[in-house]
Formats: sequence, structure tokens, C-alpha cells
Amino acid sequence: MKTRYSYGGDEHIFVEMDEEMSLAAFFKSMAMHDAVRAAGIEGITEVCPANASFQLRFDPDRISGEDLMVRLKALEAGTESAEKRLSTRIIEIPVYYRDPWTHETLMRFRERHQDPSGTDLDYAARINGFDSVEAFIEAHHSQPWFVSMVGFVSGLPFLYQLVGREQQIEVPKYLRPRTDTPRHTVGYGGCFSCIYSVRGAGGYQMFGITPMPIFDPEQKVSYLRDFMVFFKPGDIVKWKPIDRAEFDRIEEEVAQGRYHPRIAEVEFDLAAFEADMTGTNARLMEALDGA
Repeated sequence: MKTRYSYGGDEHIFVEMDEEMSLAAFFKSMAMHDAVRAAGIEGITEVCPANASFQLRFDPDRISGEDLMVRLKALEAGTESAEKRLSTRIIEIPVYYRDPWTHETLMRFRERHQDPSGTDLDYAARINGFDSVEAFIEAHHSQPWFVSMVGFVSGLPFLYQLVGREQQIEVPKYLRPRTDTPRHTVGYGGCFSCIYSVRGAGGYQMFGITPMPIFDPEQKVSYLRDFMVFFKPGDIVKWKPIDRAEFDRIEEEVAQGRYHPRIAEVEFDLAAFEADMTGTNARLMEALDGA
């Protein structure tokens, strides 16, 4: 894994652990991100983590780019032995697959899609070699997902499936982005799933929708009163398929301030996961049983 350092104009440095997303690259990026914050380097004004990289902003009147590069590379050397484990939480996210709202939207934008004759789920199932949409949906929700970054728009999580690389679902984005995507759409692009935190433009394939808000700038949602953004890097997600009746029930509970997502505290160890992915995932999901 070769780290790449580059400048972004006069005030930014981009640090990329790997061109490919991997959990090893994520953990190294987070270790460096945490080390940079802990170092309190004079002149750094902002640090923004991503899937397998981070970018920082600095004041060139307080520290030169060259000096900062030297400091960053020294910090990298000190993180080589950092533990690839974390205390985190696994969260059950309800998903109404094949919902009417994303279906109506995707049909409005078929001319921008690779396969105008079907739906996004039809296309995703076919190119990934599944015999049916039902089998594809099962593959999407049957294993947990790792939140590798939060951003792009406020509160939007990028989720990386906790399976071997040969089992990864991969679906390209639309040929041309849509000008509309329903709020809370569960989308997919490349190897990442996501939840659109707000309504707006988008290019990810649309698989379903969740009734669970994940971003609330007014902090009126019961479980978002302490912080307006629900997800944080390192969270683990288990999708739960629901029907329309369950969707409506959860929406009502959210409106009444009575809904709380199922959450369990867990430990995630990358070495243990790589040694036994099936067993690790089973233990993670079992933790929700008592939540």
C-alpha cells in the first residue's frame, strides 16, 4: 500500500492511502487522520476524512506546504503499527425495497440509464449474475456494511459491504446524473451503498427507501437531538427489508418522537474479520438480537 501525497492549490494537501477502497486502507487513513488531529500542528485549520484518504487545509502564512509534508510523512511512519480494530456500533436500518417513490423517479430518468427497458434493480441483478431481483436484494441485505465515510452532502454515509472482494456487488452510476432523488433513498454506485440524506440530484442506482431520518439540521428527531448527523465512520449497518405497512408505521413513530433505531455496541477487529468473515458477520448481526 503506497501512500500518495499531493497539493490541492495553495491551502490543501490530499493524502491517499490506496487507489482502491479496502478496509486496510480505511484503517490506515483513520489512524493518520487521528494522529494529525492529536499532533495539533500549528497552521492546520481543517481535516476531512474520506473512504481511504483524507484532505487537510492549512494556512500557508503559518506553515509552509513543504514543512507540513515532512510532518505528515513522519506521522505516517508512526502509524504503521496502529491496531486495526475499533469499538463501534451496529445499527439496523429498515429498507422498503421496490418502493413506489424511487420507482416513479427512476422511470422519469430512464433515458439517462444504461438499461432504459427495466428498473435499477433489474439492471443491478443482471450485471451481477443473479437469477432474480429477489436474489439480488437478499445479497444486498444479508451481510453487514461498514460506514467508511460521511459526506458529499450533509449526513450521507458511504457503506462498504463486509464480504470478500469476489463477492462484492458492483453497479455503475447512471450515465448522466438525475436532477431528482427522493430523500432517504438507498442507492448504489461502484462498490458503495449509500443513503441520500436529503432530496436532490444524484447518479447512484436506486434500490429502495428508508423511513428513518439520518440528518436533521433542526434536531427535532428524537435520536438526533444531540447531533444533527446520525452516522459516523466506523459504524456498521444491517439492512432490514420491510413492507409498506412497516414503512408507514415507522414514519408515524418518527413523527411522534417514539422511534429509536436498534443499535448494539460491538468490537470490530480487521484481522479477525479477514480470518473468518462469515463468523465475524454472524457475531455482529447476533449482537442486534438483544438490542
